[in-house]
Order: sequence, then C-alpha cells, then structure tokens
Amino acid sequence: MNVLIVDDNKASADLLQELLGLHDHTARCTYSAQQALDAAAAESFDAALIDLGLPDMPGTEVARRLRESKAEGTPKLLVAVTGFSAQDMAGQSAEGLFDHHLQKPIDIEKLERILAQH
Repeated sequence: MNVLIVDDNKASADLLQELLGLHDHTARCTYSAQQALDAAAAESFDAALIDLGLPDMPGTEVARRLRESKAEGTPKLLVAVTGFSAQDMAGQSAEGLFDHHLQKPIDIEKLERILAQH
C-alpha cells in the first residue's frame, strides 16, 4: 500500500515512514498541508495519514480537499492523526471526512490492521 504521511513534526513523520516500510508499505512524507495536496495531485496514494494540527491549514481542510478531488490517484482511505483523543475531537468538523482516527503516539499494529482492511 502506498501511504501519504502529512505531519509538520518531521521526526514523527520520518519514523512513521520507516515503520511502514518495515511492514512492506511504501510511504511519502510531507510536512505541510500544501506539500500534501501537491503530492496527492502528482502521485497515486492508497491512504493518507493526516495530522490535524498543521500550521498552514487544518488537517480537516486537507481531508476535505482530498475528498472533493476528482484526481485518479487521490487516497480513498483517510486517517486522522492527532494528539487529541476521539472524544476531544467530537464536534470539530472532522465528522465524515476521516475513515479512522488514531491518537499519537500511533499504535503501529492498530494502523496495520486499518491498512489491511482496505
């Protein structure tokens, strides 16, 4: 599975990329919302792991734009990644945009189960 990682924390994104590689996935890191949107327009991804707290645009807006995109390679599986719990996120306009929600630090086994389902 080809995964787009969107996280302004470079160390966190790079580590996740390495972990996904160990699980036989390919991944590309982007460190801003605009980089993510540009990457999604240029390359085909199966899934996107999107940090909700990006400095240049909320992760929910990145997800909204990906969902609205008609581009062929736009990721169909969107996973919200945040330091907030799902309960903390309730009512914050993320409803319907994401297929799954993962709290940092990411449980790689849980992520692997999510990716395997799709």
